[in-house]
Amino acid sequence: MHDEMSGKAHWHEPVAGKRAGYGKFGQPMSDYDRFMLDDGIPVFRGLGLSSVKDLDLVDWPRMGGRGHYIQLHGTEGKWGCYVVEVPAAGALNPERHIYEEIFLVVEGRGTTEVWLEEGGPRHVFEWQAGSLFSIPVNAMHRLVNATNKPALLIAGTTAPNLMNLIGNTDFIFNAPFTFDDRYSAAADFYKPSEDIEPDPIRGLAMRRTNLLPDVVNCELPLDNRRSPGYRRVEPFMTGNKFYLWLGQHETGRYSKAHAHSSAAVLICVKGAGYTYTWPEQYGVNPWKNGHGDKVQRIDYGPFGMVSAAPGGDRWYHQHFNTSAEPFRLSAWFGPHHPSLVTGLRPGDQQTDYTAMDVTEGGTAIPYWMEDPHLRAEFEDDIARNGATSRMENSRYAKPVEPGA
Repeated sequence: MHDEMSGKAHWHEPVAGKRAGYGKFGQPMSDYDRFMLDDGIPVFRGLGLSSVKDLDLVDWPRMGGRGHYIQLHGTEGKWGCYVVEVPAAGALNPERHIYEEIFLVVEGRGTTEVWLEEGGPRHVFEWQAGSLFSIPVNAMHRLVNATNKPALLIAGTTAPNLMNLIGNTDFIFNAPFTFDDRYSAAADFYKPSEDIEPDPIRGLAMRRTNLLPDVVNCELPLDNRRSPGYRRVEPFMTGNKFYLWLGQHETGRYSKAHAHSSAAVLICVKGAGYTYTWPEQYGVNPWKNGHGDKVQRIDYGPFGMVSAAPGGDRWYHQHFNTSAEPFRLSAWFGPHHPSLVTGLRPGDQQTDYTAMDVTEGGTAIPYWMEDPHLRAEFEDDIARNGATSRMENSRYAKPVEPGA
């Protein structure tokens, strides 16, 4: 309480039988929340949106363009996101920062310049709609629009992680350290690489490249973990901790539901469909068990977004392709690799639990076990869109146990 005479706040011990503190209180603003507020542009908060093109863009003096922050439920404090418009025949302001940053081009064409010091050599590479690229930590960079129409890009950053930990934005944007392990002056630094190698943790397909010219149409290796014919690759860019992948569900098919904790955001780059998400506590058959009202659905197309697990605990989520073409998604996690499980010591055995069925100790719901509502609705939706379901009846048959 405040002293009426001095105006100073004083803390008083609770009286006997009472607890200290307010008991209930509002979620405080983080340093990153205050940073977004000071930037003076809107912040979209929600489960998802059908397209980032629907966001109202406002002048953004710090960046030199127009923009809108995005903070989907479940990503608060875990990683940051925004859309920025590069003015026609113009450029954004040069900047550098010690947080990681990736860009996905929604529309337009242009170039990016990356350099370490004034007067030094610069990397200059071109981008177009569908390009994905990464900026090395604390490297100077500038985005330039090559056309007479505005260009629009989605950015993902680790800004909240650094700002909320350090609490000093002047240091974030003016740190003098050079990250030589993240940057190279070599001429091929931004030369796209199509080589596929196993990622060192889970052995999944990975491309070590700092630029993907076209994530909409590039080849993806077969994966098969999410849906029949599912394809997937993990880009590993500029030594980042920011984890992401690119995956694709075939026409007429949909993924198994699977559960994990929050951080992941799905961004559609081709096709259209919807995502269902619900808390794991409501089980594998939420509609059948009377909890359909707890399930949330987001419909989205190219450059729409959805938070896969918007709560603090694990959530089931399931992705449905209702278009007449493949449903291609990019998942962004920030610095939250799925293998980083709290409470495990280095070397403890893990399993790819989101790819394993619940009958195997994982969290994926096999088609034969899922809520019947899901298949019925999918077949209705895809028929309305003029496409055909390719989910064979055999996939819904419960496996015969050995010896039965």
